Amino acid sequence: MVKAIVGANWGDEGKGKITDMMAENSDIIVRFQGGANAGHTIVNNYGKFALHSLPSGVFYDHTTSIIGNGVALNIPVLFNEIKSIVDKGVPEPKILVSDRCQIVMPYHIAFDEYEEERLGKASFGSTKSGIAPFYSDKYAKIGFQVSELFDDDTLLPKVKKICELKNVQLKYLYNKPELKEDELMNTLHEYRDMVKPYVCDVSLFLDKAIKEGKTILLEGQLGSMKDPDHGIYPMVTSSSTLAAYGAIGAGIPPYEIKQIVTVCKAYSSAVGAGAFVSEIHEDDVADELRRRGGDGGEYGATTGRPRRMGWFDCVASKYGCRLQGTTDVAFTVLDVLGYLDEIPVCVGYEYEGEVLTDFPVTWKLDKCKPVLKNLPGWKQDIRGIKNYEDLPKECRDYIEFIEGEIGYPITMVSNGPGREDIIYRESALSK
Repeated sequence: MVKAIVGANWGDEGKGKITDMMAENSDIIVRFQGGANAGHTIVNNYGKFALHSLPSGVFYDHTTSIIGNGVALNIPVLFNEIKSIVDKGVPEPKILVSDRCQIVMPYHIAFDEYEEERLGKASFGSTKSGIAPFYSDKYAKIGFQVSELFDDDTLLPKVKKICELKNVQLKYLYNKPELKEDELMNTLHEYRDMVKPYVCDVSLFLDKAIKEGKTILLEGQLGSMKDPDHGIYPMVTSSSTLAAYGAIGAGIPPYEIKQIVTVCKAYSSAVGAGAFVSEIHEDDVADELRRRGGDGGEYGATTGRPRRMGWFDCVASKYGCRLQGTTDVAFTVLDVLGYLDEIPVCVGYEYEGEVLTDFPVTWKLDKCKPVLKNLPGWKQDIRGIKNYEDLPKECRDYIEFIEGEIGYPITMVSNGPGREDIIYRESALSK
């Protein structure tokens, strides 16, 4: 059975914990898109980890972790990450890398930095991980595929072509040092030697696993709002963040995906620029939620940047769940809200005197104001509670109100950072 774990919002919803948790009963975990530009924070018996390239199920010795063809593969980052978890006592993971995966090159990272520098105040808030230049090259058909590392007859003419193309930009647009063919070839040979033991025809491997009845998790990065087609364009990422892309990014038939777990936070957060209607603009209120949020505060797992904070957004979440094809909602970091007397929830967007409950296009978002409904808080610590019925009534009311607004079943409630901090519930919407 194939299951997808994806985000409903701007990313940072807690997908890493849910993947880590569900991986216990899975055989294979696949990263199917994105690169090292976003991280998943994991807290388990080995400690606390911020993963950027490795799938979040990598901590179990019975699982195989796969880097799918849709990933932007930064080879040194991947191998430094493997070393970092092994150094902390994690068993050496079983890892496969798709032979059709494409490689983030050092010049992609440089171009990302140069363009953000050139744009100045109009920049996209990039993590400067090279992702946009990487995907641009991939679709311009001048990227390096892992399989090509093993054939210099393929590499040599491509390296020459890339140096010619990139050096024009470096010289005349950015006024930066130019690429050298010999240095680029040396880098590619280093990458070949690093990745060689892990290269695999992943699509074929997964086809065999599906036929054998294995359980496969597809782990998405970021969330629906960052999808380049359906998100807050242009302040989006460069690969599809939707579960449907999991089939493409892993190389499996779409009809094999039977369960789509869409992760929603109990409040909202976002890293980087872009429309964020439910954002909290009172600094002291936002700072307090940020300080209490997540495990150690709401700061980007990759950049360390403070996340923008907001109340739960029913409009965006309903839209995000619909796009994902949600079968189950995992509702995370609910325990964080236990300090509040009242909890505002964004139930609509006010746009030119009209209240919208369906998510609009980006230019309208910039003119929207949140319509907030205050719900009573539960004013107690809910960590350690295992049964849904044992949650305070106000807490259950909060969950059930949001479930009714978004229209998708909340079947998992996370009330702490650890694997064991999860409450399963039956939803009337599942029937």
